[in-house]
Amino acid sequence: MNLTDIKRIFRSGFLGFWRNGFVSLASVLVITITLFVAGSLIFFNAIMDASLEQIQNKVDIDVYFLTTATEDEISSVELSLKALPEVVSVMYISRDEALQQFRERHADDFLTLQALEELGDNPLGASLNVRAKDPSHYESIARFLEDQQALEAGGTQIIDKINYYQNKPAIDKLSKVIASVEVLGAAVVIILALITIVITFNTVRLAIYTSREEISVMRLVGASNRYIRGPFLVEGGMSGVFSAILVIIMFYPLTFWLGGETSLFFGGINVFDYYIGNFGKIFGIIFSLGILLGVVSSFFAVRRYISKKYLKL
Repeated sequence: MNLTDIKRIFRSGFLGFWRNGFVSLASVLVITITLFVAGSLIFFNAIMDASLEQIQNKVDIDVYFLTTATEDEISSVELSLKALPEVVSVMYISRDEALQQFRERHADDFLTLQALEELGDNPLGASLNVRAKDPSHYESIARFLEDQQALEAGGTQIIDKINYYQNKPAIDKLSKVIASVEVLGAAVVIILALITIVITFNTVRLAIYTSREEISVMRLVGASNRYIRGPFLVEGGMSGVFSAILVIIMFYPLTFWLGGETSLFFGGINVFDYYIGNFGKIFGIIFSLGILLGVVSSFFAVRRYISKKYLKL
């Protein structure tokens, strides 16, 4: 196919798009709905990721040391934890900081504070707060610390308690919630994608149906399949482009309006800031998906009308 044929195909596609204004509008509206759903899934996924991250940040385990543990011994355990690939962060809380936090938590409990004063000494040991990359990693971290305790059994024991098993029910429940949300999100995406592809295909097929006689005549006079199909692919691509532009425009005021609400109720993410910060990525996805939907749907929809079987009917 030479350059002249390509120019003719594009010119025919542009003219056909504007000539069949009502049918083209229907195609644009359907693809717009499809792209709007796809774009909404992008924001939904971002909100869910932020919300799950907020929940994960509230789950951790603490390693409590005996009051006899030295700073060097605690530092050695801290360094060994930081070396683990599963660990995100390790925060050291000294004995004095632990005592200060205890006083703040029991500021309204006079009897507890009075009993603490009567001891005359700090009864609290230092501790390490450990956060993992994934809730499922806490069990392996706890086992690592238990192995550390076993090694210390022959010498001086410094670890008093690891609170993993007290937090285990909450950690296990969180792991199940995360896994369920991921599976549900994937299922929703697949189902909506299938539905929207079917709807888009049938709408484009309806648009091409109006030109079935023209296609039949072109086929009978010897026009190649590529030449017949080309203008409809251009029309489908144009429908996708206009739909993508509409969706991008629609998302601006919508995310601006919802931005404050999502920042309060969904893990602190502002969808408007996310939209502006990831505009290039979102535009690329929606624009590419729009053209893909229009072109692919047109390709399959026009197949029926360029087949020999159809010409015999």
